[in-house]
Amino acid sequence: MHLQLFVKGVPFFILARGIPLFLRDYREIRKQAKECGMAFPFGKFYPCIEAKDQKSGTASGHYFHQDLLVANKIFISKPDKHVDIGSRIDGFVAHVASFRDIEVFDIRDMTEQVQNIHFERLDIMDGNTVSHDYCDSISCLHALEHLGLGRYGDRVDYNGHLLGWENIYKMLKKGGKCYFSVPIGKQRIEFNAHRVFSVEYLVNVMIGSRYEIDSFSYVDDKGDLVRDAALDERSVKRSFSLNYGCGIFELSKI
Repeated sequence: MHLQLFVKGVPFFILARGIPLFLRDYREIRKQAKECGMAFPFGKFYPCIEAKDQKSGTASGHYFHQDLLVANKIFISKPDKHVDIGSRIDGFVAHVASFRDIEVFDIRDMTEQVQNIHFERLDIMDGNTVSHDYCDSISCLHALEHLGLGRYGDRVDYNGHLLGWENIYKMLKKGGKCYFSVPIGKQRIEFNAHRVFSVEYLVNVMIGSRYEIDSFSYVDDKGDLVRDAALDERSVKRSFSLNYGCGIFELSKI
């Protein structure tokens, strides 16, 4: 048995314990197979040496919490038309598509046809591509921080996030809901991956008097969700003492 072909990169201490257990289980199932008539013949080996020590899944981190939280808010609010800008297809968009139609705009292409997902390729930084007062609900989760950095083939623009933010505002009807999330912490660009925003910048510069903040939650540096956090002055100025957290805003357009 050439197990080394399958266990490359697995730590030695896991191999030392895992391979004997694998061989023990293999001998047992071969014995049972003979007794049961070999309805399932054996194929190639596919040892999962590390699986015995793994958890059932990951229920933490930016994407897990933001996708679930915002999808639930949309389910409750039941907007007439919900549009998403650049959020994760196999996370948030899939959550929403499980219970309603969702239009998705992204500079990256999507060729698959999926029920309830209506895709259009566009550059949200280009004001000529968006329609004013187009929808009563819009989301942009972990996407705004990338605009203008060239990571996804978009043009380089230092203020790309502001261009996209302005066009999102134009698309949303008065009184409509805007859900957005970005990395939060000490304000910086980590080129060409993303920007990290200070909470003070988000509240005072980007949100300002254009939106009412209905709720604010964040994912901390450990990957845990803090729901409905108070935006007091001290916490805002310190960005909740985060290095690379995720701020999740629910806004209403004034």
